[in-house]
Amino acid sequence: MISTWSEWKRYPRAERGENIEAPISPGIYEVRHAATGALFSFDAVENVASALAMLPVSSKSWFGRRSPAVVPDLEYRTCATSSKADAKAAVERMIGRRDTYMNGAA
Repeated sequence: MISTWSEWKRYPRAERGENIEAPISPGIYEVRHAATGALFSFDAVENVASALAMLPVSSKSWFGRRSPAVVPDLEYRTCATSSKADAKAAVERMIGRRDTYMNGAA
């Protein structure tokens, strides 16, 4: 069973002491660039909070510690499911609907 999507939330920045608010259960997450809405990451996972926490969101600086790493302005939303299999099935349906829409719109 799939629940509804959460509201979009700003992706937390560790240097500000912010935290991720996400289910510690199977589900789906979507991360996008706040300014453009362009997709950054999307997946069905066993533990949504853990997966979001492990996303590589900053690029490494070539100059080591002297230059701060560039962190994109991201936002995320989550959707809890009762199992990872349900999450994967929901993702496949979403991708199928998107493909159908794009093929019909082209």
